[in-house]
Amino acid sequence: MDVDFIFKIAATGIIVAVLNTLLVRSGRDDQAMLTTIAGVVVVFMMLIPQIRDLFSEVKSLFNL
Repeated sequence: MDVDFIFKIAATGIIVAVLNTLLVRSGRDDQAMLTTIAGVVVVFMMLIPQIRDLFSEVKSLFNL
């Protein structure tokens, strides 16, 4: 896993947190929740290939 990947996840979290705060303060709680859920989905979509690579490495390491 590269450090740039961790920075991408952190940047996504910061952007989602700022958007969430702005939307909650303006009274749009439903949109704030949808923004948070969308952020979580984006991060999970970024993590899926990394998890797949991890399982491949573990599989090859133990000759499974």
